[in-house]
Amino acid sequence: MAKAAKIEFVCTECGMNYQRWQGQCRCGAWNTLAEFKPSAGQTKKAATRSVVGGYAGGVGGGSKKINDIATTEAEKQLTGIGELDRVLSGGVTTGSVNIISGDPGAGKTTLLSDLVARMSQRMPSLYCTAEESLSQFKNRVNRLKLDYNPDELYLLSETSVETIIEELEKNNIKFAVIDSIQAVVTDTANGSPGSPSQVKSAAQALTQYCKQNDVTMFIIAHVNKNNEIAGPQTLVHIVDALLHIDTNDGQIRTLRANKNRFGDIDTVGIFRMCERGMLSVDNPSEIFLSGSSTDSPGSTITCIRKGNRNLLLEIQCLTTETEAEFPQRVCVGLNMNRIKMLTGILRKHTKTKIFHDTFFNIVGGLRIDETETCIDLALVTALLSSLNEFVVPRTTCIMGELSLNGDVRPIDSGVPRVKEAAQHGFTEIFIPFRNYHKSMEGLGAKITPVKTVHELLSLIN
Repeated sequence: MAKAAKIEFVCTECGMNYQRWQGQCRCGAWNTLAEFKPSAGQTKKAATRSVVGGYAGGVGGGSKKINDIATTEAEKQLTGIGELDRVLSGGVTTGSVNIISGDPGAGKTTLLSDLVARMSQRMPSLYCTAEESLSQFKNRVNRLKLDYNPDELYLLSETSVETIIEELEKNNIKFAVIDSIQAVVTDTANGSPGSPSQVKSAAQALTQYCKQNDVTMFIIAHVNKNNEIAGPQTLVHIVDALLHIDTNDGQIRTLRANKNRFGDIDTVGIFRMCERGMLSVDNPSEIFLSGSSTDSPGSTITCIRKGNRNLLLEIQCLTTETEAEFPQRVCVGLNMNRIKMLTGILRKHTKTKIFHDTFFNIVGGLRIDETETCIDLALVTALLSSLNEFVVPRTTCIMGELSLNGDVRPIDSGVPRVKEAAQHGFTEIFIPFRNYHKSMEGLGAKITPVKTVHELLSLIN
């Protein structure tokens, strides 16, 4: 009688294995152990190795001295999608496995459809969709008017990992897209598609094949309500790069690398979603500036930092007399707690009375993180500009953090921000006093360092 396959339990949070189920994992999480059954043909040693290691492909062979190991440089190739190449630090790495995640409708399938069409012009490429029919995918390719090589682009509608790998071998595929990891299943694990054991085992099997055969792969992953990848956290450790698409209020999409074994994670890519797909935005500052030629109260331009990129954007504020008992505070793309704090600073240190309905907006639909404090002075200036009916010239850029005692605190990367503003033709730039540097001279702009909010207001007025 054949011996039944041994069942193990894997924590969906940290990936730790247990011989039997228990309520709490050693990482402190409760009720996170999921059933995992190795394939019947695996030995105990091989099963353990499959569960806990071997993500990089070949395993075994014993240890080697470091000087006996040949060093090879990672081979990168440009995809032709400028912002994607920027995020991947100079192009996609041959033989790498990359995950791209995002909210529904963020553009994951649209971006990778464009990518697989471009790669089919260089090598045999396959797009495996487990969530839609092949005719749906072809209709998208035709609608986006993608340029592809019909002899090298293969489409597959399959959910079995073993069948997918057979197709990769049969057609000698060198670039592949799996859509999505939560929809495929493998015979080496129990559970329904999307369960922790299935997601982990499927990702491990695909990664091992790619590493052993120099296949470059992109895997689409769904996210949960917390905007995190659904499934076990070990999925992040298996792959080489983790990319995430943020959806802003509008057509703007930002692509960020939360993990990249072959480059840095400070670069952010900016895309614009339109009827032709996701288009790279080479100069994002043009989108986030309204382009208005008339000066009007309540408008201020500042410079933020997304990763290692400096973006100029316009902050708009509108104040109107309130018709209710309590004034409204409405902001789009900004943190409301930050707005409340800044209005409190104005009331305390400038004796400004704000009994008006106040509306804030970021041009272009960009969403500003709460940690981006360099826009404090621009927010305060826009508010007072609308409240007191004075105009801030459109050739003026204001940046700086405001402390609770009314002082202007320094910001990070002050020199690159000033250079970015000067390159776009701004003639006067207000910065924190402690950010001033001699290298800012000779840029063609007047640099005005300020120490307090009182000093800023007196200079602007």
